[in-house]
Amino acid sequence: MGVGPDGQGEDRPDAVGQGPFAIPAITGELKRHFRDHPWDVHVPRRTQELRNKVRKAIREPSTALDGRPPTVAQIVEHACLTEEEVAREPEALENYRPLSLDVALDRSVHHDDYTLLDTLGAADDRFGLVENRETVKPALAKLPERERRILYWRFFKDVTQSAIAAELGLSQMHVSRLISRALARVRTEVEQHQAGQDTGREDRAAA
Repeated sequence: MGVGPDGQGEDRPDAVGQGPFAIPAITGELKRHFRDHPWDVHVPRRTQELRNKVRKAIREPSTALDGRPPTVAQIVEHACLTEEEVAREPEALENYRPLSLDVALDRSVHHDDYTLLDTLGAADDRFGLVENRETVKPALAKLPERERRILYWRFFKDVTQSAIAAELGLSQMHVSRLISRALARVRTEVEQHQAGQDTGREDRAAA
């Protein structure tokens, strides 16, 4: 059959005599399959076993003779477990199937259309902006004062080139050249800094 670990689907001449071995092996493989695969979320094997023991104890008629659900103490005695182990069973039960993101949350607190998906965060593009600003800060600090001021006005205050030119008593073309030169210096400084960091990481990895 090839279900057991040694079967491999081969035609064995002594197959008839392998019954006492094959039946337990096949049964074990089936148990392992149903233990490991039906769970959508992987939980420790011990937790799965606790869940099965507790559920079996709850279903046993002898656990609660009066017809009511058994108490924790009754389950502990019947399943030979501790109270802590019994308390972990609901946790395992909740992990058996993942909770849908479309499930509605407590309607007494939220609107009817408020779901679990609404509670999840999203990527914030401003993190990239902060990273870029921190990256260029050292390079900007090395620029001449006039070029730093021009870049600040142009890119942080959104001042036009013509307004900057009028403020500094320069032509708009001159301001444009200053901006291009300053940006080229910043770009070169950042690239050299990043190249140095990459080299340092490679040296540490080689060491």
